[in-house]
Amino acid sequence: MNMERKLIVGLGNPGLEYAGTRHNVGFAVVETLARRHGIAITKRNFKALLGEGQIAGQPVLLALPMTYMNASGEAVAAIARFYKIPPQDIIVVLDDTALPPGRLRLRYKGSAGGHNGLQNILTYLHTQEVPRIRIGVGSAQPGKLVGHVLSRFRPEELPTMQEAYETAADAVECALKEGFETAMNRFNAPTKTPDKAEGDKEEGKKIASAI
Repeated sequence: MNMERKLIVGLGNPGLEYAGTRHNVGFAVVETLARRHGIAITKRNFKALLGEGQIAGQPVLLALPMTYMNASGEAVAAIARFYKIPPQDIIVVLDDTALPPGRLRLRYKGSAGGHNGLQNILTYLHTQEVPRIRIGVGSAQPGKLVGHVLSRFRPEELPTMQEAYETAADAVECALKEGFETAMNRFNAPTKTPDKAEGDKEEGKKIASAI
């Protein structure tokens, strides 16, 4: 078994005003993993909150960037550089407005698909070969992307999302234990979902840096 340290990154925005928003589902999944495995995410370094422990027999770092979404790459690149973690040993967990609420989509490489936080990470790491787990948060109405991702889930959506956080945590555990390809085969929905609409991509580029 490969015992090199893995980095699990949840994307989101720091601060109580963003807690529980659609854009913060990455935080929720990493916090779920921390609870399951008794990892305290309390160390402040590299513009992130960090926790160190073991999951599925693998040494891991759990990270919540505190840079705000669009500057996530600053934290991730600094952590990866210091701990000598290659891009293929990083798993980024993030929201996706092209997927229905709670739907998972795992990919081990590819473009950011209009997600500014992921794009910043790919830019800082100089590669698109960074494994990622996308979690559906529902689509936005035209011209309403910013308000949508910064909104909180409706009460009727919460059970679906709580289940999604647990399932995404299962997917991370599977990837650590059996490899990311196995996790893709096991946790990707059988029906393929088209990539983000061009309109969402263009609007995503216009989101303010705090988002």
